[in-house]
Amino acid sequence: MYLLKIYLQAPVDVPVLSDKFWYLTKDRTFALPCPFNNRGNYVISLSQLTRWMGVKAEELGVEIYPGFAAGEVLYDSNDNVVGVGTNDMGISKDGSKKETFQHGVELKGKLTLLAEGCRGSLSEKIISKYNLRGKVQAQHQTYALGIKEVWEIDESKHEPGAVLHTLGWPLDHKTYGGSFVYHMKDRQVSIGLVIALNYQNPYLNPYEEFQKFKHHPAIKSLLEGGTVIQYGARTLNEGGFQSIPYPVFPGGAIVGCSAGFLNVPKIKGTHTAMKSGMLAAEAAFSVLSEGSSMVVYYDFLRKSWIWEELKKARNYRPAFEFGLLPGLAISGLEHYIFKGRLPFTLKHGKPDHKATNVAKLHTPIEYPRADGILSFDVPTSLHRSNTNHEHDQPAHLQLRDPTIPELVNLPEYAGPESRYCPARVYEYVPDENGVLKLQINAQNCLHCKACDIKDPQQNIEWTVPEGGGGPGYSVM
Repeated sequence: MYLLKIYLQAPVDVPVLSDKFWYLTKDRTFALPCPFNNRGNYVISLSQLTRWMGVKAEELGVEIYPGFAAGEVLYDSNDNVVGVGTNDMGISKDGSKKETFQHGVELKGKLTLLAEGCRGSLSEKIISKYNLRGKVQAQHQTYALGIKEVWEIDESKHEPGAVLHTLGWPLDHKTYGGSFVYHMKDRQVSIGLVIALNYQNPYLNPYEEFQKFKHHPAIKSLLEGGTVIQYGARTLNEGGFQSIPYPVFPGGAIVGCSAGFLNVPKIKGTHTAMKSGMLAAEAAFSVLSEGSSMVVYYDFLRKSWIWEELKKARNYRPAFEFGLLPGLAISGLEHYIFKGRLPFTLKHGKPDHKATNVAKLHTPIEYPRADGILSFDVPTSLHRSNTNHEHDQPAHLQLRDPTIPELVNLPEYAGPESRYCPARVYEYVPDENGVLKLQINAQNCLHCKACDIKDPQQNIEWTVPEGGGGPGYSVM
């Protein structure tokens, strides 16, 4: 009864009532058979739901420390994970200690479960250190960048529970991606564009593609007269079934999107992430109470509906390596005819950072100027993300080799970091001699992780900033 009471209080109250799938050209829309099957699902704000869950967890005695960032993994003498360490606080840009300096804290436990979301910084270190992909012959992970706004629109245009997905324009046939429009409550609409980060053209700018998308006649008519409430961006795991690493390491396990449980054709991963956390909790309980091994978590996963669901969807994303139309044909056969039972598993193409072509193979893309009505410049959008970092702190975006931007990225790839970042963190500005140098505006960072993924030389390492810094989403 108590659990039912909790459920009824949850901010989950807009059921999906319609589900459409369109193919877009520059000026027209074409209805396609809808493969998403969202009936029975709800349109929610994930930031509102997680805040609600946090309150409920604390009521049950769970301790939550949102102002502290886990910056390192702690190991014992046998290389077993024994916990995490938080960052030191109160360090200035030059590395000196300010008056507010506080040492980081070591948080140790019998088990450590890492649930950092897509491209978790500590999770990636663990996956590499223990070769967790190699242990199960998993393929590399592949990613997409999702850029999103929440609008408040005219009541006459608002259809609570209406869901729309699109393919096609403004992306070319070689670039995988699509849009979503979700009608929430209170005249709010969540709208976004997701672009696979294995795109080839270094001149492509995901942020500007999203701004252009909003000018499509079918989208423009919905948004006109409305107001943007919030802006944000985040990367998504798109590797699916064949990219799931072995999720157990000595001393703990990886759960949620850090392991990559997103169902690509549904563009949904919250349900699988939550279920993986439940299974990890069951495994942890058996370890602590019965002395069993955390390996049972992997067994639980493989026997769960997560495994079945992701296995059926495994060929959808790699099918689009052949282009948009072949991808639609293969995925259609998989979804409607074979229902996930094709006798083979397609492989992913190059890792996202290796997919970027050198600039000389492409021509620059001229994007229209923001009109301030439907499309906006980056500073305006950043203001809507409520992003805040302590300015006087070491940059949490670090270059492994500080010479690579000017020696490789700029001359060979035309400085792609200045375009794939949706927050203008990376800018090439002239020095006193007129020579372009990379400037990192770390205070702008939306924590999307695109730079950690897409940099051609894998020279950018995303680390956690001082605790509490980052975007402040309220309705995303």
